[in-house]
Amino acid sequence: MKYDFDTGTDRRGTDSLKWEVGQGELPMWVADMDFQTAPEVRTAIEARAAHGVFGYCIVPDAWYEAYTGWWERRHGFGMDKDWLLFCTGVVPAISSIVRKLTTPAEKVLIQPPVYNIFYNSILNNGRQVSENPLLYGKEGYAVDFDDLERKLADPQTTMMILCNPHNPVGKIWSRDELQRIGELCAQYHVLVLSDEIHCDLTDPGTAYVPFASVSDVCRDNSITCIAPTKAFNLAGIQTAAVAVPDPVIRHKVWRGLNTDEIAEPNAFAVTAAVAAFTKGEAWLDELREYLCANKKLAADYIEREITQLAVVPSQATYLMWLHCRGIKGTAAEAASCIRSKTGLYLSEGTQYGSGGEQFLRLNAACPRAVLEDGLRRLKEGMAAYSAAAASMY
Repeated sequence: MKYDFDTGTDRRGTDSLKWEVGQGELPMWVADMDFQTAPEVRTAIEARAAHGVFGYCIVPDAWYEAYTGWWERRHGFGMDKDWLLFCTGVVPAISSIVRKLTTPAEKVLIQPPVYNIFYNSILNNGRQVSENPLLYGKEGYAVDFDDLERKLADPQTTMMILCNPHNPVGKIWSRDELQRIGELCAQYHVLVLSDEIHCDLTDPGTAYVPFASVSDVCRDNSITCIAPTKAFNLAGIQTAAVAVPDPVIRHKVWRGLNTDEIAEPNAFAVTAAVAAFTKGEAWLDELREYLCANKKLAADYIEREITQLAVVPSQATYLMWLHCRGIKGTAAEAASCIRSKTGLYLSEGTQYGSGGEQFLRLNAACPRAVLEDGLRRLKEGMAAYSAAAASMY
């Protein structure tokens, strides 16, 4: 490999959300990577910093060209420049769009187990959560379309937040699935807000389908949130885009982003995004290979050494969704025990809503030696929990 993903970087003492943990603890929870970003992106940021003046910034043509060029090359989807709006992040965009395009007490539909911040964006803005729980089986997860239609048919439901690819289960929705979702939402006048921030972190040889690319119906009844931040580990830079093909919907989104004061870039937001999408392709391809190998290593180890757990098959993200199929008690209790006994910090599935009660989420985006340490701790922690649970239940 041209790029080095095996050498770790000490993140303690850097005000890292992920690494604000006790000495000896190993955080494998929040979804950011322990790799430095692409050297090409670092070079661009360092050059911008060397300029030394950090005044107000505009969004130049190069930013629009970087996004449209990337989606054309990588995902086979042609976006018009006019569709794109700058935003400081996908989460701020989701919250702003919920506020602007729905009214208080209306329902916003989500598909748990799903990214927990969706709940915050809905509830904190005085809207109601409508859940269409995913169906879990031997082959992984699927949409319960009968339940979905019932929920969409409720006149109080006016928006659906789609997670594509899905976090935390790592599912890439097929074109047929997305088309069916799009047609149902259009039939019942429900606007689709598609969070596609994980789209560039698919397994090698596997592609995701942009929701807006599926059909005219999907395109004209959707808002898509995209960013380089997950794929290039740039969350702290605060840079994202919202793609809105329909001009009327786009105007409302634009007004919301500006009213909420989240539509202006900081001094590094444009530089980082442009560098990622114009110079980071080779780095990303090697990263995806490394992440896929990490996930396979973890899955093989868990299957062999930790029989209480089963890894849910996934095609995207660096997050592993672990089914606690062979334990007594709950996954939340297991997570607490694992952390107290070994220092391994995982996310408990209850954070992600209905259906997450017997699951743990593990972030495998780290150097391989760190992952191996985490897996050893996981084995030790599960053994400790099983012993403790045997006396409690």
